[in-house]
Amino acid sequence: MLVAPARGQGAAPSAPAPQHVDERAGVGLDAAIARALDREPSLRAVRTDIDVARGLRQQAGLRVNPTLTLERRDEPGGTDNQSSVGIEWPLDLFRRRGRMQTAEREVQATQFAVSDRERLLVADVRMQYGVAAAEIRDVVVADEVVTTAQRQLEIVRARVDAGGTPPLERDLLEVELRRFETVRLLAAGRADAALVQLKQLLGMSPEEPLLLRETLETLVAESTTGPSSRSSVSIAARPDVQQAGARVTLADARIDQSRREGRADVSLFGTYMRMDAGFPQQGFGPTGALERVRSRFNYVAGGAMIMVPLFNRNQGQVAAAQAERSGAEARREAAELAARAEVAAAQASDAQAQRAVGLYTGGMRRLARQNLDVVRRTFDLGRATVVDVLTEQRRYLEIEQAYTTALREAWEARAALKRALGETK
Repeated sequence: MLVAPARGQGAAPSAPAPQHVDERAGVGLDAAIARALDREPSLRAVRTDIDVARGLRQQAGLRVNPTLTLERRDEPGGTDNQSSVGIEWPLDLFRRRGRMQTAEREVQATQFAVSDRERLLVADVRMQYGVAAAEIRDVVVADEVVTTAQRQLEIVRARVDAGGTPPLERDLLEVELRRFETVRLLAAGRADAALVQLKQLLGMSPEEPLLLRETLETLVAESTTGPSSRSSVSIAARPDVQQAGARVTLADARIDQSRREGRADVSLFGTYMRMDAGFPQQGFGPTGALERVRSRFNYVAGGAMIMVPLFNRNQGQVAAAQAERSGAEARREAAELAARAEVAAAQASDAQAQRAVGLYTGGMRRLARQNLDVVRRTFDLGRATVVDVLTEQRRYLEIEQAYTTALREAWEARAALKRALGETK
């Protein structure tokens, strides 16, 4: 936070705003985008959705486990007993392929959703980088005006002390200097806030230092001289449009899965049973002696259980999946329409913003600075009043602030166009 102490006559000039741009050690736009894609927490959280979808795809491809049953029976108060072992193995006919197709479509849709989140994050970083650069430019312009006003005030003070200038001119400059300092403080506050918001997008804490490498003028110049964002790019390549299309194919897969689950299914089973049983009577055994009537018996059984879709053929689930498919198709059309409208609006804004910047760079700023320098030299020679200097300084400051606004809007329009076209570089 910048704080300027109140000054009286003869006090030391206030310190300039801290530097926020370093062409060597600063973070460039490309580096900022790369850092955001690597460190931004919400994006890292969204990327885990892909792992979740892949896990569900793996689960969908697994076959149904068999069921093993063990049974033991004993005669209360007697000696008879029976032991059996059974196994049941569902064949899962027709169903596994449907589950796998649905899970695969879900993975694709999730990947497109993550790509769209990356697209939006890149657009946010690009936009906020330009906002921070614009606020920093306002600080630089305000610093220049404050420094010049301080020098003028010192000259007028010397003239007042020598008795050649009335004190009113000194007081007017003093008030104007305070106003310029207020403008600079407010601009510095906005710059600090913009940098904090940029740090959040980059996954940095507010306390970490951050210097920018590019100025606003550099950003706008590179965006107009680099690869054109107005090249013909199909909106079908946008991740959000691709995601909407993937949701349609996912709905188709769910319809197929629901129909498959309504078909007949077969489960194979087999059992082995060992029975030890007898009677209280006696009979002649193989040796001719009397023995109790008793023996052990072994049984093996096998068969199949068929689930017959007589009443429940999954009609409700199929109808719900078909309705979901209709909704997905409508959302896909809405996404394509919104994408085309976004591109058209962004192209219109970009074209007008570039023309506005051209008006300023075509000589308006140079002429405004030249006029200010002439008035200042005339004032130094005693041929102009302090009111003339103040008026021209305000005009120059307003033009520079308007130029910053034009640059900012040009950058935001180009950033919006890149976002609309789905560009991430």
